[in-house]
Amino acid sequence: MAEPTVRVTTHAPAAFQPFVPANESRPEFTFRAVLIGALFGILFGAVTVYVGLRAGLTVAASIPISVLSISILRVLGRASILENNIVQTTGNAGQSIASGVIFTLPALIFLGFDREYSRIFALALFGGWLGVLFMIPLRRQLIVEEHGTLTYPEGTACADVLIAGERGGSFASRVFLGLGLGGLYTLFQNDNLFGLFPSTPKKDFDFGPQHLMKGASIRADVTPEYLGVGYIIGVRVAAVMLAGGVFSWLVLMPAISFFGSQLTTPLYPGTQLIKNMTPSELWGTYVRPMGAGAVACSGLITLLRTLPTIVSALRGTFASSKKGVGAAASANDARVRTEHDLPNSVVYGGSVLLVLIMTAFLYFKPVPGAQVGLLANLAAALLVIVFGFLFVTVSSRIVGIVGSSASPVSGMTIATLMATTAIFLVNGWTAPAFGALAITIGGVVCIAASNSGDVSQDLKTGFLIGATPWKQQLAVMVGVIVSVFSIGITLNAMNTGLESFRAMPKPVALNLASLPEGVQNKGQFARDHFTLQQGQDANAGTNIADAHKYVLLNAIGSNTLSDGKYLYNRQTGQIEVQWVQGIGSEKAAAPQGKLMATVINGILSQRLPWGLVLLGVALVILVELLGVRSLTFAVGAYLSIATTLAIFIGGVMRWMVDRAVARHKLRTASLRTADEVEASVTDNEPLTDLASDEISPGSLYASGLIAAGGIVGLLGVGVRLYESAFNRTIWRFSETNPLHRDPVAVVMFALLAFSLYYFARKPLETK
Repeated sequence: MAEPTVRVTTHAPAAFQPFVPANESRPEFTFRAVLIGALFGILFGAVTVYVGLRAGLTVAASIPISVLSISILRVLGRASILENNIVQTTGNAGQSIASGVIFTLPALIFLGFDREYSRIFALALFGGWLGVLFMIPLRRQLIVEEHGTLTYPEGTACADVLIAGERGGSFASRVFLGLGLGGLYTLFQNDNLFGLFPSTPKKDFDFGPQHLMKGASIRADVTPEYLGVGYIIGVRVAAVMLAGGVFSWLVLMPAISFFGSQLTTPLYPGTQLIKNMTPSELWGTYVRPMGAGAVACSGLITLLRTLPTIVSALRGTFASSKKGVGAAASANDARVRTEHDLPNSVVYGGSVLLVLIMTAFLYFKPVPGAQVGLLANLAAALLVIVFGFLFVTVSSRIVGIVGSSASPVSGMTIATLMATTAIFLVNGWTAPAFGALAITIGGVVCIAASNSGDVSQDLKTGFLIGATPWKQQLAVMVGVIVSVFSIGITLNAMNTGLESFRAMPKPVALNLASLPEGVQNKGQFARDHFTLQQGQDANAGTNIADAHKYVLLNAIGSNTLSDGKYLYNRQTGQIEVQWVQGIGSEKAAAPQGKLMATVINGILSQRLPWGLVLLGVALVILVELLGVRSLTFAVGAYLSIATTLAIFIGGVMRWMVDRAVARHKLRTASLRTADEVEASVTDNEPLTDLASDEISPGSLYASGLIAAGGIVGLLGVGVRLYESAFNRTIWRFSETNPLHRDPVAVVMFALLAFSLYYFARKPLETK
């Protein structure tokens, strides 16, 4: 059914011999390797931002990059395994930096601040370099001395791929197949592009004269990236996420509609009558605050649950560091190629330089409204260094045990934010701008911890195949510099490309001279024109040419308006338009960013819809009592069911493939009973006969689907930006075409899912 691959074993450090001996020199840090890796860093960084903001999840990029690199360098000729390793090390930096960015920096939007490209670029760069610098002195202790203890699963799997590729194995065809079919599918599915059939088939419920189940809805974003993500995370995690979505969309929302249908005034934080709300409006107004409370509570529980692991990781690292000082020194003195790290002077000098640069950045480009003195900015930079070193150490060890996907980076970030905002609270820095300053500090720490975890995996791969450590460390730094360009651009592009302007259901009269608490006047609206969306159709709208007549208002924690941006017409004295940001909308919910904003607002301003937030907390306690890990459920409750249902279908495909492979193994292994084979099938142990599920045929095809959905989806965002900038529209299929029907979308998604099932069972070709 599938081919066997080489598995690198874990021996004691003294007995271990890498694939490429230390005394052998092969092409490694070449121009073409760094260039190809940098291009992959840009690509996968952008794709990770796109998929992560939409799905609330990220997937590792090192395996797909390695697979693609093997094929590309093989075509170019005279490929070296060490060159392929530099490609994946450089390219993987984009994914790791993007993960840290999307977990934190979208909180700036939820806190009411504009996205500044220079700020996003600087914070991503600071965090990325910090993660590399602090990992350098830890490499020998964690990667070498504890080789038999810390397995670094993704790093080991990546080494398997590189070694198999060096010996003639070929995996790239399956990735390219997913890219091709997924890209073609997305061109016609994405409503920003051709929109041949609906991108989100849905059914809103409202039965009979009693309006049974009104407010409930079933919908699915039939995208290839969600299908691929679901396959990779497995049916168990996907089912828990869907359970959260079912609770929100099929239990909570119809309950809100039922009990609120008789109200004659809006219920805070809503601004219109509940009986007039659509399911999407119910979700945005009432479910998201509850979901944010659930995610925040589950994040704190995760932090408390991992505290013993964090403490143990710190103790283990410091203990092994004391034992390994002499060994490290002698190894560097001996000048063994596979033991050459960047010198400690780079670590110390780079850390001091980062402190100075961060201090200058905070001082000369402060968050508007959070200007503090030079010493306070220096203290903030030192706080970043302290928390950064602490959580880089913790993250680098934890990922060696549980893998990067299970690393509690969000919990570490919450701890940083809680400590930072507590300091701000003591100093009386409670203005909204200081929330943005707190996320600045927490964002750098989160990016550093995220990057260090993936750097650890990359260094483990290098250790197993016999790479030169300092060349890998330098490659990561190059990857960080290159990828942050695309990450900031993608973040801003998604926020603008997915935004919408919607007419207020009922204009709100306000006096600009005496605005309600929590509402700020941001001055004249800067754009010349915008498109006022009609209904739920993103492609239908009215062009507003005299946009300068509006004043921009920003609401945070107001009892009059829901959080967000609004356009106020001076002539009528009313708020007439709501400006819905792309990040935070149903298409890019950014749950982790909302979590961070909730933690900050809860401590600094204490202005939250506490009734809904505490409902989310109670829900998490219930789920924990049932023995279910609450963070996955809470994320599912926060996200749209359109996201979780599509991801669940991918998980079902994974389950079906595992069952099919189990039956095949039963037919070919008569010594085992059916019950024994069935019992061996778990989410963590798919029966694919490969060294790990990251390099199974299905996971490679799913990776191609994810990349295709991200790349073509970003193309659609670019089209929207073009249309907005030049006030033009591209040709699309009309919604009156006979294929623009929900059943057609369901059938097309089912065919794409079947292709995943088929190619996941088809063995990889060997050479």
